[in-house]
Amino acid sequence: MKFIAITLIVHRPDPVTGVQKSTHERFREVLDNAVLAEELGFDGFGVGERHERPFISSSPTVVLSHVAALTKRIRLFTAVTTLSLLDPVRAYEDYATLDHLSEGRLDLIIGKGNGAAQRELFHVTPEDQWDRNAESYEVFRQIWRQDKVTAQTRFRPPLTDAEVWPRPLQRPIRVWHGSATSKESVDLAARYGDPLFSANVTHPMEPYAELIGHYRERWEHYGHDLADIAIGAGTAGICVARTSQEALATYRPVFEANLAFYKQAGLPVVFEDLEDFVERSSALIGSPQQVIDKVHRYREQFGHTVLHLHADAGGLTGSRHRASLELFQSQVAPVLRREIPDPPFAWGPVLPAPPLTQESARV
Repeated sequence: MKFIAITLIVHRPDPVTGVQKSTHERFREVLDNAVLAEELGFDGFGVGERHERPFISSSPTVVLSHVAALTKRIRLFTAVTTLSLLDPVRAYEDYATLDHLSEGRLDLIIGKGNGAAQRELFHVTPEDQWDRNAESYEVFRQIWRQDKVTAQTRFRPPLTDAEVWPRPLQRPIRVWHGSATSKESVDLAARYGDPLFSANVTHPMEPYAELIGHYRERWEHYGHDLADIAIGAGTAGICVARTSQEALATYRPVFEANLAFYKQAGLPVVFEDLEDFVERSSALIGSPQQVIDKVHRYREQFGHTVLHLHADAGGLTGSRHRASLELFQSQVAPVLRREIPDPPFAWGPVLPAPPLTQESARV
């Protein structure tokens, strides 16, 4: 199993202390967390893309380019690239450049995105967002694979023998499809034989398991081998401690502050108390063995081989969050790496085979 740390770069007051960092401090924290993730042995670091409050992750390519300069090994993820809002040509240019600068360490997780404010900002409607997402992905996919592209498009000017530069390093880049509830995203992933990343954050297990089951059905429908499926899944929070009592006591102020925020903002409340949240959500809160058992319980339903954890402290103190991640990497991750297989592809850069020389041909 592989593990990636993800941030959506939420910028609002700390749920427990009420203190809000400056924008500059928040970006600095993201960079520090990326360096820490590599130091602790995570396999990937992801940055979201949102274009509305309370997020400041509107430019993931810029953030990930800085992360690439500060790190050497860890793979870089988008979480997610909102292709329904973007011109696929411009998105390709940014990500192909980032792919070179990171030495081929880039993976994309694409998705429609959500939020009325960002739809309005980009003049995208609920009625056309799925078609935009599919069209943008299909054009993006062509550009990544072909030196010249012709495409009849609805949502941007058509392309005729178009050349887009720079040409990519990875041939092709790996694209995951992020989905919370949408069968449209799942079907698009299955159609092209792409991996799926389930959000698995807001609700209990069942709706996500149902969506992943649909993905498997569509995967077979499109003629792909089930052995080639790769699935990732998110988590709703993390607090690993030596004992369950310590983990609950540490996380309780975070949960109660978030619950009060949801109620004040009029947001739906799915889990009314911490014990229910720990039991029925995907949050990894407990002792190392409890966390191992919970990941296995989800694995039985999802069949996932990649897991994302929160890169941000999210209400824990910085030192407590770091201690939690250190305990996860020292006592949880090694067990899960032994007991759960990796995705059915190499984790490194997807590079083309070197050209055949006369000498190698003779051999």
